[in-house]
Amino acid sequence: MGMVLVILSLYFLTALSYTAIPHQTHNTIEERSRSNPQNQREIIDVKRGPEDVLWLVQLSDLHFSVHHPDRARDFKNFVGPSLSMINPSLVLITGDLTDGKSKDLLTMKQDEAEWMEYEEVMEDVIERSGLKKNIFYDVRGNHDNFGVPMLGGSFDFYSRYSINAQLGRSGQVNSVTIENAVRKLLVVGVDSTMSVGLRGPTNLFGHPTDQLLAEIDSELAQWNSESSKPVTTISFGHFPLSFSAAAYSGKTLKDIFLEHSLSAYLCGHLHTSFGKNLKRHHHSSDNSLTSQKFFQLNAHQIFSGGIENCSNGRPAFKEFWEWEMGDWRKNRAMRILAVDRGFLSFVDIDFKLGAKKTIILPTFPLDSRFMLTMSSADQYKCQSVDPSSYAIRALVFSISPIVSVVTRIYDSRPGNLFVVLESPMRKHAGSFSRGDLYIAPWNYKAFEDPSPDRFWLQIEATDIRGSSTLTELRPFSVNGLSAKLPWTWKEFLVMGCQWSSLYYPIFWSFYLVTFSILIIPKIILTSSNKHYNYKNYIANKGFINGVAWVLTELYRVPLLWLGILVYLFYLLLCPWLLGHVFTIGEEMGFMTYKGWVMKFNNIGKLEFIGFPDIMVVVLPHLFFVVLPTILVTWALAVERGMYREHFLSLSGKKEDDPVVQNTESQNRDSCRNGKSKFCLGKRWIRNILLLISLAIFWKHFKNCRALVKAYEINPLLLFPVYSLSMPLLLASAIYLFGKEVRAKSETYSTEEPFLFSN
Repeated sequence: MGMVLVILSLYFLTALSYTAIPHQTHNTIEERSRSNPQNQREIIDVKRGPEDVLWLVQLSDLHFSVHHPDRARDFKNFVGPSLSMINPSLVLITGDLTDGKSKDLLTMKQDEAEWMEYEEVMEDVIERSGLKKNIFYDVRGNHDNFGVPMLGGSFDFYSRYSINAQLGRSGQVNSVTIENAVRKLLVVGVDSTMSVGLRGPTNLFGHPTDQLLAEIDSELAQWNSESSKPVTTISFGHFPLSFSAAAYSGKTLKDIFLEHSLSAYLCGHLHTSFGKNLKRHHHSSDNSLTSQKFFQLNAHQIFSGGIENCSNGRPAFKEFWEWEMGDWRKNRAMRILAVDRGFLSFVDIDFKLGAKKTIILPTFPLDSRFMLTMSSADQYKCQSVDPSSYAIRALVFSISPIVSVVTRIYDSRPGNLFVVLESPMRKHAGSFSRGDLYIAPWNYKAFEDPSPDRFWLQIEATDIRGSSTLTELRPFSVNGLSAKLPWTWKEFLVMGCQWSSLYYPIFWSFYLVTFSILIIPKIILTSSNKHYNYKNYIANKGFINGVAWVLTELYRVPLLWLGILVYLFYLLLCPWLLGHVFTIGEEMGFMTYKGWVMKFNNIGKLEFIGFPDIMVVVLPHLFFVVLPTILVTWALAVERGMYREHFLSLSGKKEDDPVVQNTESQNRDSCRNGKSKFCLGKRWIRNILLLISLAIFWKHFKNCRALVKAYEINPLLLFPVYSLSMPLLLASAIYLFGKEVRAKSETYSTEEPFLFSN
């Protein structure tokens, strides 16, 4: 099962890439080549709107493309009017502003026409929304960095056409504080893209350096001792934490976020093709399992502690939510996130079916699937929140006047949903913004229950035209209990696995197992006096005899065995390929399993970049080409041995007996009578192996074609060993093990002296 999960995960990593070096050398490059000016800090004072309620909009993965003009066209038509209706305090665009891909999706480099389109569309959206330009923040994604040889250079179009660049936000970290009469909302943007923009697919991960982490830490701490108002803190960037590498010191973005009681980290990158529940709860624990450094099985990290201390000086819980949002590219998604008295909630909007005339965002009670688990339980037990504020609350945005808003609560215990509360909601007095807050008093104690998903909330709004809008049903818990948020296996693979930590363990596990099978049994069997073959296995069945026989069949062909072994060592010690890794220029680099090498450092050592991004080439090749080739070669050898013994049994002779001329006719008679399932025309195992071989050839051809297109290289000149070795080894195995045992030529020592020699 574990191997199946690894193979499936590698498949989806490869798919995502087309949508280990020492950390010391990698981060040396990062910190030297990417200097940051003074971080940008802004304050936006919100004068209008409901008291202690703020909201913002997030968009992600726009992928404006010269090959898909509908993406920019729909963005212009839908987003501008929607922002005018929502009137957010902030608009965040979390990366991949442009696509940077050829029409066949294989060549990945910057296209200035896409950036010019992005600039034009954003100017139109800002104008149609009626919002100020300074509330828009757009961070760089990996697609915006494909093939950029130097930040600020001629092909760094983000530094020319993005909103951040136009407003002088040139640092990797930019923060903005939204402030109203009651609260401050600190929002910190993070650009952790690779400093040297490799072409895809080996440009998939975020690469925070120690310098960047220190800057983030400073920005998140800016109000720690200065603010007289409560502060809610969120951060945003492009990469999920599962696709973010650690810095040289070993610190990660997660470590910094936990230190500052972050409420949420907003990101993109994964789109919705892997699932809609790409959300993950993080918390700090002294008893953290080692396995949690590599993967997390569920969206909710296990919390085994209790709420024991209700004193005023108790430390804040170290936890936060990571919320990845859907993409604009295919799903036309937009998210509205609200902060209501410090409580975070959100709603996702889908524009695939057109513009929305009314949008409802419930802000309290919280969705029990997405609450800050420990903080919510603490607030309930310690009664740190005024019970009088426990009203049902919702933001309603509409292009038409709203005439009624009704809230309903359903009880799921009877087995189906049963309405237990239906109440009208009144508009909050003094709400002058285009987003209005509606409130319904209720007896919240009547809904205290040990089950976090017994009660479900739904709100309905009706406008002056009689058009009705319903929210999705969402579970809630006034007790502060969290409902489970299960992942599908695809969601677990992309959100629950920490791939930067898993790359080397997977890589070296592959080599450990492969070398153990190829070398250790060879030494043991060579020194053994026993003779293992199919005939002996049939006579003395047993697991050890079976394994020894299977291994011996490949060792009988020393050229194939040695060829596989030499190729595996080559992949460890030598470059895999040479290619152009930047948008323009003749400079080439060579790729190893540790990353790309572009130049030597001052002391003559290799400098690697692109770790662990290189895994999207390395691991699929090992698991989908090299491993299947080894297994199929072994299977062909075993099938050949079985057929050989069957042929000898038909002839009635031993291996060293003279050959009888009528053996071939006996074999044909056996085929006609259906007595042999290994004879010519009925060797169904061999036929299946040939089909698998064709699949391996096709997979390898697609991999090589993708690399040729991605890095503009000749496979025969610049990576002949990578491109030709496995096909030639597999073709040799098919040929050598495909020779028929014919009466007039089959011996073990004349025509094929090497084929069956020990």
